[in-house]
Amino acid sequence: MKITIKGGTMKLNLGVQSYCFRNFKDNKKVAEMVKELCLDKIELCGVHCDFTDTSKFNEIISIYRDNGVEIVSIGVQGFKNDEATERKYFEFLKMCGGKYMSVDFDINTIPGCFKLADKLAEEYDVKLGIHNHGVSHWLGNVQGLSYVFNNTSERIGLCLDTAWALDSKANPIEWVDKFKERLYILHLKDFKFDSLCKPEDIVLGEGTLNLEKILEKLK
Repeated sequence: MKITIKGGTMKLNLGVQSYCFRNFKDNKKVAEMVKELCLDKIELCGVHCDFTDTSKFNEIISIYRDNGVEIVSIGVQGFKNDEATERKYFEFLKMCGGKYMSVDFDINTIPGCFKLADKLAEEYDVKLGIHNHGVSHWLGNVQGLSYVFNNTSERIGLCLDTAWALDSKANPIEWVDKFKERLYILHLKDFKFDSLCKPEDIVLGEGTLNLEKILEKLK
């Protein structure tokens, strides 16, 4: 997909997070809707796959593959230093050919959760992106993210959710600059806020996010 921005055009290789289709539990229907959007890539979430049930992996992967949709990432996956469970996430990616995973870390399992995530990411050749889930999330701010990056390898970076960055009173455009060496996944999303600062999902570019500016920065 090519779009025109200030200073020229840029090519975007877009996909969709399956959580957008959380009200549709049938994976075949989800795959069809992705194609209706003229897209062919998806980040699959737990609504549409139990990543701890290996017996269902082949069936789910085949549904998307047969419908022309590539699973490029999964998430958001929680890491609690539980290798038996967390290794299954990577096995799913290995089977579908995905190379990315959006993640969260349980603060009560530091530093073990970091070490295990690093180990598995290296073993399976996958990059992990921390999902910054807003003002109430311990990794929803620069300080928390910097702490993780200073204590992990470059296998672990950022899944920048633009709407949740806004919820944290941060400028996602500045985060693109600050974390450019560790920016692996981008969730382009927009919020508008009521008088109590409660966020509401809104069509991308019609809320608080300066879509043109962030695309210019990405270019």
